[in-house]
Amino acid sequence: MRYLLVATDYDGTLASQGQVDDSALAALERVRASGRKLILVTGRHLPDLNKVFNKLDLFHRVVAENGALLYRPASRQEKLLCEPPPQRLLLRLRELQIPFSVGRGIVATREPHQGAVLNAIRKLGLELHVIFNKGAVMVLPSGVNKETGLKAALDELGVSPHNVVGFGDAENDHAFLATCECAVAVANALPVLKERADIVTQGTNGAGVVEVIEQLLSDDLARYDSRLFRHSISLGQSMEGSGKPILLSPHRDSILIAGPSASGKSTVVAGILEGLVEQKYQFCLVDPEGDYENFGGAISLGTAKKSPDIDELWMLLEDPVRCVIVNLLGVPVSDRPKFFSGFLPRLQELRARTARPHWLIIDEAHHLLPSSWLPASTTVPQALESTILITVHPDHVSSAVLNAVDVMIATGKSPMSSFRSFANVLRVPPPSGADTDLQTGEALVWFRRNGHLPVRVRTTAGEIERRRHLRQYAEGELSAQQSFYFRGAEGKLNLRAQNLVVFMQLADGVDDTTWVYHLRQGDYSHWFRHLIKDEELADETAAIEQDTALSAQESRSRIKSAIERRYTAPA
Repeated sequence: MRYLLVATDYDGTLASQGQVDDSALAALERVRASGRKLILVTGRHLPDLNKVFNKLDLFHRVVAENGALLYRPASRQEKLLCEPPPQRLLLRLRELQIPFSVGRGIVATREPHQGAVLNAIRKLGLELHVIFNKGAVMVLPSGVNKETGLKAALDELGVSPHNVVGFGDAENDHAFLATCECAVAVANALPVLKERADIVTQGTNGAGVVEVIEQLLSDDLARYDSRLFRHSISLGQSMEGSGKPILLSPHRDSILIAGPSASGKSTVVAGILEGLVEQKYQFCLVDPEGDYENFGGAISLGTAKKSPDIDELWMLLEDPVRCVIVNLLGVPVSDRPKFFSGFLPRLQELRARTARPHWLIIDEAHHLLPSSWLPASTTVPQALESTILITVHPDHVSSAVLNAVDVMIATGKSPMSSFRSFANVLRVPPPSGADTDLQTGEALVWFRRNGHLPVRVRTTAGEIERRRHLRQYAEGELSAQQSFYFRGAEGKLNLRAQNLVVFMQLADGVDDTTWVYHLRQGDYSHWFRHLIKDEELADETAAIEQDTALSAQESRSRIKSAIERRYTAPA
């Protein structure tokens, strides 16, 4: 379920001439029965609203006085969200004989008195602003409007604005609707509001609200997904034709990012993550190797020495604004698939209840969801909707998972081979096209459901610099395939370095013959480049390897110094 909450204006939207008809009331009751929540967002004073509408109990929250007052119908509690109107202003308006009403936080009058009101505010030096609503003139503290009131209500209910569909008709609904993931203007709305809305109804007032509610209950408004790009994520610009932006749907699509090591997958992911943070989508990133622990837009749980606290994880994800990185470096490699198998059902339950996290991101998907993985129930793959999978080997990922992929992004050399590998698993035709190697900052994007050819894209570069692999490679436990082995020319040794700290310790302990053997083979720079994925360290080490004038001890010292400059050893 994408839309967990319906937020609607009252006058001119839900109500006509101040009254709500029976069909609109019945539609609201059906929304509640579906498990969704309701918020009424109005400019009216609460006592006035109660006089004309005695069904406030239908709503989980009421935002009154254009965002100044929050009302909880179940407990009949009121919460003022701003300072009360200044008495100096009220006295001045009375002196000017301007008719007005006063609420807990709002002062309201009507046109044509707005000029006199603005002049009074200016002369008194007050920090207030004026909001218009089809002839009504409302005075509120600066920054208070329907949007701020809605956000206060959503915070109490634990709902993200990305899971809200909102209805409105007038000037004071602009900011409120802009916050909602899906903005609906009823047919009688002002033209400028219709221009900015995602949906314009055929029916007026309550009939228009009923119209979209029926669609909501029918398909969760999936029919409108293709037009909802206000909150979309930019992947980059097409390198073909006019260079139009390539946008990722903010919901429902699942994405696979594939390519060889050091091919730019992490650059693509970093750009997407920053887009999610900017748009305030909640994500949970499962990070087996600690690659993302320094990403600034999320809380990281777990370290190289400590498993993530699973109870803390679920507590953090209950807050719609918290993004979380689950660092599995402290979990033994062999135990990580088991950890993830236990994590996934709880994530599914959370998503079913809250529609969050909006995105699940799984690095090293071939380890956590291998080809041998079969869902324990047919409903488990639903937890993998709105998921980003990252892998070197698409053919090693479970076919049940790959089948849900809508968009595939390939990086590095021979990107078409990644598409073919993916297609072979699903036994579907791969896309056609030339298999041209991609440069740094480029990707090939295939929207596999629409039948179009892959598009070459210059990806959005991430602005946040993160130190990749710091703890993972310094003190974590790399897999057997990723580790370095001191074996010597005759293979008499088999000393495994599962991280850089152990590598330096073993380098000090091995004999000069063994050290120089691997040095002359270029094994150290090869490991740093292809397994540690640190090009700068690899280049510096390669220069040391090629300097035959260096003694074994001097080459050891220089390579160790290069490692220590880039990585922090444990205390």
